[in-house]
Amino acid sequence: MTEPQVAMLMMGSFIFCILLGFPICFTLIAMGFGFGYYAYATSDQLSHIFVNNIFDLLVNQTYSVMINDVLVAVPLFLFMGYIVERAQIVQRLFYSLNIAARIVPGAMAVAALVTCALFATAVGIVGAVVTLMGLLAFPALLKAGYDERLSAGVICAGGCLGILIPPSIMLIVYGAVSGVSVVRLYAGALIPGFMLAGLYIIYVIGRAFFNPKLAPKPPREQWDIPTRELVMMLLTSVVPLAVLILSVLGSILFGLATPSEAASVGAFGSLLLAVCYRELTWDRLKQSVYLTARTSAMVCWLFVGSWTFSSVFSYLGGHMVIEEFVMGLNLSPVMFLVLAQIIIFLLGWPLEWSEIIIIFVPIFLPLLDAFKIDPLFFGILVAFNLQTSFLTPPMAMSCYYLKGIAPSHIQLTTIFKGSLPFLAMVLIAMVILYNFPVITTWLPGLVYGRH
Repeated sequence: MTEPQVAMLMMGSFIFCILLGFPICFTLIAMGFGFGYYAYATSDQLSHIFVNNIFDLLVNQTYSVMINDVLVAVPLFLFMGYIVERAQIVQRLFYSLNIAARIVPGAMAVAALVTCALFATAVGIVGAVVTLMGLLAFPALLKAGYDERLSAGVICAGGCLGILIPPSIMLIVYGAVSGVSVVRLYAGALIPGFMLAGLYIIYVIGRAFFNPKLAPKPPREQWDIPTRELVMMLLTSVVPLAVLILSVLGSILFGLATPSEAASVGAFGSLLLAVCYRELTWDRLKQSVYLTARTSAMVCWLFVGSWTFSSVFSYLGGHMVIEEFVMGLNLSPVMFLVLAQIIIFLLGWPLEWSEIIIIFVPIFLPLLDAFKIDPLFFGILVAFNLQTSFLTPPMAMSCYYLKGIAPSHIQLTTIFKGSLPFLAMVLIAMVILYNFPVITTWLPGLVYGRH
């Protein structure tokens, strides 16, 4: 076999092992090590078993991941999110927004979406947002008489916003993989992220306006709260978390701090909020540290495995095979974007976003120059695309997260049906971005200048 054929065998073996259910990060390391041992073998390899460049490569890749300044922000933002999640800040936020939006059609669903957006911004983990909001807001929506499908769609779609809206952990990981500045990615994702959240809210308000039975208004006595009391509720629930998020995001976008520095301030600020709310206990702090360490270790080992795998894959000529194949199709830039997004969409069914960004997105990155596509624009499209994979049956992970904690009478098919209209909103947003890429590139160009 030629080396490029071995590279294709390597990729096929990896996909086969994933489908069998093997852990992805260790499968990457095993494939990279095994095929790398073959790729770097010398003529007298049998007499010098432990003299092989794959050992140096694995050690160097591990060291490179551990000293990567960009990745330092990941555990800090995770810790910030886990503290906010466990300090019951979200409960206060949802209740206050629900009262404040009482005159809007579908007020409780709108409040749930805004809460999801703010909470997802702080956490950046789809499973955590959908699970907590499913426990907090979903029963409240059902009790208020809201349609089951609409309620399920609100929770599933709102929980996915953390992938896109800064400070998104996914964008940090994409920046580390692609070499694009995380600051520029945050600036590029800001307008599209709020555009998508706005489309969700417009859809909910429209459905509730034309069909009030889907989202009945509560009795007046339930929300007839004096204005002064309502203002105090907002000041004590919405304002502190909003200030924390905006200060972290603002310091990054205006160049006052690096993402890692801003994340450390955000982590400290979340602790301070938990103390002020008298919700910080030793058990909650211990759980947050444990979950942060576990998730961070998963991301770092994925990087180690992916970079080892991709180094060996490239050494064997695998990237050249893919590049020659794609270039031989004579695709236009738009056709290439559509093809890449379809592949990423399909990968989103069996894989998490972290595996897709770290493992498969680097395959497309070398082709962006050939098609004259801005990697920043490509990254935002990928973030939108991954939201569709979380909402598309039969492998819509956000729907499964919600089903796991929903009341037993809620069928999975009901949750699927509820998520489909929000999936349509994502597709509409992607079409808008395809036709008007300036939505993504305008703010980074304005603040930081063109490349």
